[in-house]
Amino acid sequence: MGSRSPSNPQTRADIEHVLEHGYVILEDCFSKAEAEDAKKEIRRLSGDSPEPGRNPFEGLKTNRIYALLNKTRKLDKFTVLPRVIALNDYFLDEGYNISSFHSIQINPGEEPQGLHHDDQFTNLPRPRPPLGTAIIAAFDDFTPENGSTRIIPGSHKWTSDRTGQQAETISAVCPAGSVVYFISTTWHGGGRNTASIPRMSLTVQYCQPYMRQIENQFLAVDPRKLDEIPETIVRMMGYRTHKPFIGYVDGLNPREGARRMLKRLEQPVNFDPSAFAHHRDTKL
Repeated sequence: MGSRSPSNPQTRADIEHVLEHGYVILEDCFSKAEAEDAKKEIRRLSGDSPEPGRNPFEGLKTNRIYALLNKTRKLDKFTVLPRVIALNDYFLDEGYNISSFHSIQINPGEEPQGLHHDDQFTNLPRPRPPLGTAIIAAFDDFTPENGSTRIIPGSHKWTSDRTGQQAETISAVCPAGSVVYFISTTWHGGGRNTASIPRMSLTVQYCQPYMRQIENQFLAVDPRKLDEIPETIVRMMGYRTHKPFIGYVDGLNPREGARRMLKRLEQPVNFDPSAFAHHRDTKL
């Protein structure tokens, strides 16, 4: 976690709110027109018969589109929103990665999601610094009726033996164009939708550069598409080594390793490969 306060007063205020409450609502992160364009793209990807969640945690009346970086370029901007990046630069180490990126459409009649914190998969004792951060980008106004994210303020300070309860939550009410930002130790969950229309959003989760990503970006995104994706995002997918050498591929940078794998797949399997990597590109 960062030790120096940034010079930008808005960023300082955002950081202070997260340090105290575990989350912050960032209004006007993108325009209403961008929100409508995002909803249009999610509808296009969903088609006429979008699949519901496979279990109560995903949401039996919720539609999620995973691996968005493989399926569209129209939503890339939401992974690198400036106010979010400014917060990540404080709460995460340099070289942090995108851990998952998917849309969330909570439909009428959906029940509350089980409360959780996003790095619940680790056994490291709490309280502790976060292993990741996350955003929920609001494409509709978030209201208590339509399934707005529920958060327990201050829960990032809890010890490991405490479990979040719905009665402790507040509704992250905010207008379309907002982002709900929280660190991975903050208890939260999707809300119940008692409205007559869906609540549309997407989430981006980020993780420390030495963590295994929740969604395996190397397998989720066709590596032949990497040249179409902005280089900043490609690097955040894990296509770089974290100093001094975490993430290397046979001694190569992972981007070069992906290129080599594509060449291999064009040929029969080589059961006797060379002992040493070749064609190193020092620019990667």
